[in-house]
Amino acid sequence: MTAFSYVVVGAERLDAYLPLIQNKKVALVVNPSSLVGQNHLVDVLIENNIDIIRIMAPEHGFRGKADAGEHVKDGVDSKTGLPIVSLYGKHKKPYKEDVEDLDFVIFDLQDVGARFYTYISTLQYVMEACAEHGTSVLVLDRPNPNGHYVDGPVLKPEFKSFVGMQPIPIVYGMTVAEYANMLNHEGWLDKGVKCDLHWVTCTGYDHNTSYSLPVKPSPNLPNDRSINLYPSLCLFEGTRISVGRGTDYPFQVYGHPEIEGDFKFTPAPNEGAKHPKLEGKECNGMDLKQGEKIDELKLGWILMARNNFLNQDDFFISFFEKLAGTADLRKQILAGKTEEEIKASWQEDLEAFKAIRKKYLLYKDFE
Repeated sequence: MTAFSYVVVGAERLDAYLPLIQNKKVALVVNPSSLVGQNHLVDVLIENNIDIIRIMAPEHGFRGKADAGEHVKDGVDSKTGLPIVSLYGKHKKPYKEDVEDLDFVIFDLQDVGARFYTYISTLQYVMEACAEHGTSVLVLDRPNPNGHYVDGPVLKPEFKSFVGMQPIPIVYGMTVAEYANMLNHEGWLDKGVKCDLHWVTCTGYDHNTSYSLPVKPSPNLPNDRSINLYPSLCLFEGTRISVGRGTDYPFQVYGHPEIEGDFKFTPAPNEGAKHPKLEGKECNGMDLKQGEKIDELKLGWILMARNNFLNQDDFFISFFEKLAGTADLRKQILAGKTEEEIKASWQEDLEAFKAIRKKYLLYKDFE
């Protein structure tokens, strides 16, 4: 892994995009991760006399305080007076009136490289709306902290949802700008539309770069360890097991009252989880806060937890298939398949995806 100290994110490269948006009407899809140094992109563009018409906020909201899955309301930014349009709840795709009066929609969100992290679904809807109404899209790219590997089952079309909209694996190893190009040129946007897509790359970054996020991308991913474990541990969200929402270490532990484990925690309401799973119940499980950085999807934890669960027939909930993107994984686990056997079943689809992915890489690959 190469050092992250010299990475310059797309938003910081003002000279590369300010001329493009000068004297244009723009909207921004942003959240607390949309920083230029220590300043928010919105404030920096206002200082540079860019005509911002509105802000569009993804899951968790513009200020990033909302729970996962919580409805985020429209509103007004108290600092700038700009109107905020929520792109979550029933309004996931921008309406005609959200984009038709604009020249550009600027997309600047810190992704974490897992298919079920919904910012890339918001990206797709933004690109579709802009393509349909003649508005250009500008992606300000940021490193993918899980961009150093590709792994997991490829999503099957029948399991398409907001937590997985395209036939990509759980860990797809692409930045947002790379993925936007894939959406645009593989015909994956609705009805095969193409948007007028522009992007600003990062400098000092490639897919071997170890990048530490300066701001947490969402309330329950507070540090590098949680982000690294997220693709593997998020599958627990489709089970009865807690991944530590409602503690100080979400996505760094897992547990349940009915499994064995030396580590104990009790979920309680907090900023990122108003009503966490297993609230007020002492859970037994595993502490994963320490450990080497992983470069593969780990199934061992979910296999062990299920084998250890008192009522194995009640381990999974219906959401599991949406997260996995396939019905096969639950069936394989129930059939007692090993991690090696399950991962072997993904390889043909993964190789096909990697061939597509290679066409859209903007940075040197990890292979």
